[in-house]
Amino acid sequence: MTWSSKLTILAATFCLATTSAATAAKFEAKLASLNPPTHASYRGLIAAAELIKQRTNGDVVITVYPSSQLGGPRQMIEGVQLGTIELANTPTAWVAGFNPLISVLDIPYILPSNRDISRKLLNGQFGQYVLDTFRKRGLEAIAVWPGGRKLITSNKPLSEISALAGQRIRIMDSKILVEQMKALGAIPIVVPFGEVYTSLQNGVIDAQENPADATYSMKFFEVQKNVLVTDHGAITELILAGPGWLSKLPENYRTVVKSAFSEVAPQVESGRDEDSRKAIEIFKQRGMNVRVADESERAKLRAAIYPAARDAYIGTAGPGAKEIIDLYEKELATLSK
Repeated sequence: MTWSSKLTILAATFCLATTSAATAAKFEAKLASLNPPTHASYRGLIAAAELIKQRTNGDVVITVYPSSQLGGPRQMIEGVQLGTIELANTPTAWVAGFNPLISVLDIPYILPSNRDISRKLLNGQFGQYVLDTFRKRGLEAIAVWPGGRKLITSNKPLSEISALAGQRIRIMDSKILVEQMKALGAIPIVVPFGEVYTSLQNGVIDAQENPADATYSMKFFEVQKNVLVTDHGAITELILAGPGWLSKLPENYRTVVKSAFSEVAPQVESGRDEDSRKAIEIFKQRGMNVRVADESERAKLRAAIYPAARDAYIGTAGPGAKEIIDLYEKELATLSK
């Protein structure tokens, strides 16, 4: 047999295998994500997709597109609504414009430091109620993932919480976060994320709040001196699905899809926590002054900022906001006993 004949046979075999693999899946889906392949959330998406493939015997195959390959936040959400994208993984902060009720997760200390209680809140009645609010907006929220916890960096001292008074602190454009900072006597300043570095460098702002891994990836440590680890805000992410795609799945497969994304949530959270620990060690190596607030100080901080942020949420998120807060506070009280 000639070498060219062998190549022809190999090519035919490859095409047959590729065609078989492509036609094996009865239900295919594109999953859009803003995160790069190095991110803990991306690893969680891959793990969930593999679980779904295994548990449906290859009938449901999800392909993950990281790094905004299918568009930015708005394009992703609209794609899921229109059915051009089946699934999306997005930070909750990006969808508040579509569903203001989700901004409950922006409230400081809405998720306590205790990770077990946090997971039970997200997986319980409170978490499900919040997810269900997307249905009226043409989206099906099938899971919420806890992500990194916020810390504060500043060029001014952070020796105690009262030191934040008078500091110009960058925040995202959120009434909740505005009231959070005002409750501390700080001056909230909205700055686009991509402009935070130069704003810190030029003294337009004194400080910023973000998870440690984001603070590291954006190199804010190059233009900041002090770090206060408070875990006061949780950056959460959603897994959103198009109702049209979900409705095509048999009921048992819908259950598999939803349970798989919930199952890998602790893996994603631990990955984010590990990335944050590594980032904080780098901050120390870079000569930053790192201070970790203990539980007593965090309790005082929560007492100062939670009520103002909660009231801002109820006043701006619209109908249903008060019911969500009441459910949350009741469930948190039960879990904290």
